[in-house]
Amino acid sequence: MDRKFSEYMTDWLYGKDGYYASYKEIGKKGDFYTAVSTSRFFGGCIAKHIVSLVDEGFLKKDSTICEIGAHHGYFLADVVQFIYTLRPELLESLKFVIIERFEDLQEFQKNYFKESFGDAVSLTHYKSLSELKCENAFFIANEIFDAFPCELYYKGKTARVEEDHNVEFDVDNEWVSQKAQKYHKDRGEIAVGYEEFAREMEQAADKFEFMSFDYGEMQARPDFSLRVYKKHDVIPFFQDKDEEGNEIKRDELFGSTDITYDVTFEHVKDAYADVGVEFVEFKAQMVALVDMGILELLEMLKENVDEKIYKQELEKAKILIMPNFLGERFKMIRFRKEKK
Repeated sequence: MDRKFSEYMTDWLYGKDGYYASYKEIGKKGDFYTAVSTSRFFGGCIAKHIVSLVDEGFLKKDSTICEIGAHHGYFLADVVQFIYTLRPELLESLKFVIIERFEDLQEFQKNYFKESFGDAVSLTHYKSLSELKCENAFFIANEIFDAFPCELYYKGKTARVEEDHNVEFDVDNEWVSQKAQKYHKDRGEIAVGYEEFAREMEQAADKFEFMSFDYGEMQARPDFSLRVYKKHDVIPFFQDKDEEGNEIKRDELFGSTDITYDVTFEHVKDAYADVGVEFVEFKAQMVALVDMGILELLEMLKENVDEKIYKQELEKAKILIMPNFLGERFKMIRFRKEKK
């Protein structure tokens, strides 16, 4: 039975046997790297930023710190660890939350926090942002917008997927066409769900800051970026053969690999503007992390550990900020909602 590409991608990633429905390794043993799997100083920068928001009075000492799409929970755990290093008394008042739809991943995250912090830090789970209601919050997400389902658009037509995983562009979809026209695309991906996500976040907290990291640009790419990651190999979605000349079979990739695309941040920005949330800034990850104090954190480490450990951590942190690694390709976008 034919279906929309967004439905197909949702099943690929989040269906019963989808890629994210069960625990997956990230990093060297997995299909791809993330900033979180690269260096714990990624979480350290966020912790330092949270402390600065408390100091400036934007966040209260009993605010909710919420990660969305945490996977292993390593990121939020790194944030907690660095808050303990920088301002330990805040752990007695801050509330830590993860939004995670899958129960087995919730269980993994709970166990990891228990192993890491014992009873010193409590972790609360919600399956969606719509379940969370709080007064003051800091929301953080890493590589979430690229994991929203999308529709595929090509010269006025939207894609459908046939039972054999073949993609045909022959559907008229007014919403997709309007988005494509708005973002000056004659082909490419149109994300589905940004508007609802922004609306749920706006309703979840009276006052908040939201920071997200992802790969993409403010303006839309002029072509398709849809691709599959398998054991660190990047397979363009519309590629028929691999480098050895073997046929690429989508039915074998379906559900067992990660599928993703570049984010059009202008679409994200518009989704938040539509619900009255203020856009604050957009910058390369390397600039964002330096601005938030990664160099100061590394200097603190240098003063407190032996040189071998410092050099090891420095090399990992460099990957986060070097332009030829994650520093330039990944972007940070930040929003704020002030209390009315």
